[in-house]
Amino acid sequence: MADNKNLTPRAEDFSTWYNEVVQRAELADYSPVRGSMVIRPWGYGIWENMQRALDEMFKETGHENAYFPLLIPLSFIEKEKEHIEGFAPELAVVTKAGGKELEEPYVIRPTSETIIYSMYAKWVQSYRDLPILMNQWANVMRWEMRTRLFLRTAEFLWQEGHTAHATAGEAEEETLMILDIYRKFMEDWIGMPPITGLKSESEKFAGAVRSYSCEALMQDNKALQAGTSHFLGQNFARQFDLKFQSEGGQEEYAWNTSWGVSTRLIGGLVMTHGDDKGLIVPPRLSPTQVVIVPILKGEDSSLVLEKTKEVESRLKAAGVRVKIDARDNVSPGVKYYEWERKGVPYRMEIGPKDIEKGSVALARRVVPSGAKRKSFVMEDQAVAEMPNLLEEFQTELRDASVARREENTVRGVRTINELQEALDGGAGFVFTGWNGDPSVEEEVKGLTKATIRCLPSEEFRSPQTPVKCVSGAGESVTEVAWARSY
Repeated sequence: MADNKNLTPRAEDFSTWYNEVVQRAELADYSPVRGSMVIRPWGYGIWENMQRALDEMFKETGHENAYFPLLIPLSFIEKEKEHIEGFAPELAVVTKAGGKELEEPYVIRPTSETIIYSMYAKWVQSYRDLPILMNQWANVMRWEMRTRLFLRTAEFLWQEGHTAHATAGEAEEETLMILDIYRKFMEDWIGMPPITGLKSESEKFAGAVRSYSCEALMQDNKALQAGTSHFLGQNFARQFDLKFQSEGGQEEYAWNTSWGVSTRLIGGLVMTHGDDKGLIVPPRLSPTQVVIVPILKGEDSSLVLEKTKEVESRLKAAGVRVKIDARDNVSPGVKYYEWERKGVPYRMEIGPKDIEKGSVALARRVVPSGAKRKSFVMEDQAVAEMPNLLEEFQTELRDASVARREENTVRGVRTINELQEALDGGAGFVFTGWNGDPSVEEEVKGLTKATIRCLPSEEFRSPQTPVKCVSGAGESVTEVAWARSY
């Protein structure tokens, strides 16, 4: 049955709009399991396309996929002090199995550093065994108290990369390379351009020496931490005795990294591109790039269906992901409404009159200001141009997101009062100086509900480095980007 109810406008209630889009675009739904979601085929299709793109990028840089157990001995988690302190409130623990109490409880994987580095310790003896460059696609569980579809759920899907290196320099280079892969993927595939940079000490991953992140700006001007890459130093190597014999014959601990993105990216896609009509999926990630709706009328129906299948074959041959919606229990208008809400980039309509003219009707999910939503194009032209049309659409989405991020970024803010005024006035990222004192971070957070999203990478820094700390207390040692966040 068609869902014809209008969505809550974004300007009225962005949070409600988001929840409605996720469910009514059939991305995901709530499950009977507390805090967990069911990812529906349309949402999972987007995730599969994300997986394929990222997996290729990882493998091009020498990484291999592996799989490690879901259950981790609790003693492993407890070995790294910062790690257990960071994750303790979110752990789901198995204490009974096979009808008996377990001698040692198991933690359902919240992240896999501990079990992976315990295995690396078995496999590494010499510097010749390094580097190890592995990634796994898996599910994890973190017992979140307040959940939200895709953005924060008890169970979610992700990839987690874990590497071991002979030197700190190699590990740091790996950490930054992955950060750049994430940035490019978010820009070129999701059309969700983040700023990147180093996390502050209070915001870094539990157990890391340094954490770097991709921070994307949503339409409500809140930041979304969309991906992280961590330099772990030798913290985990020491706890799990991950040693190797160096080229000079000395026994040394390996240097580790870990990094990951999750199905949270789908939530970011929704909040970056959606409009009051529903979802807008970037063509590179859309499970269906073109939906063909045949206009079936009486005796001409078989002819229309035949032509529709012919066009479908031609589009597939051109590398386009295409689907025919030939349902006979709903009207064409209802189909248009449903596919628009699901965000398919292009809709093609073919009816008896179109066949006579050798043309098709094309409707783009979003069009530039002043342009017509629907145009009539010769069939051969539509098929031949579709790959380029999809790439143009992809580029426009990215460029619009870059422009929105820059329009909502404020630089040169000198005081906490100015920072609060900027945020209350609708700013997204606000750049200021910072003296490095965590108490300043806490003060700003208490007053404004904003946090330091990152110490921006060079390409995102202001042309003029701030001289004074935003607190007024002393000189600035670095520039930081503040934002309210998810």
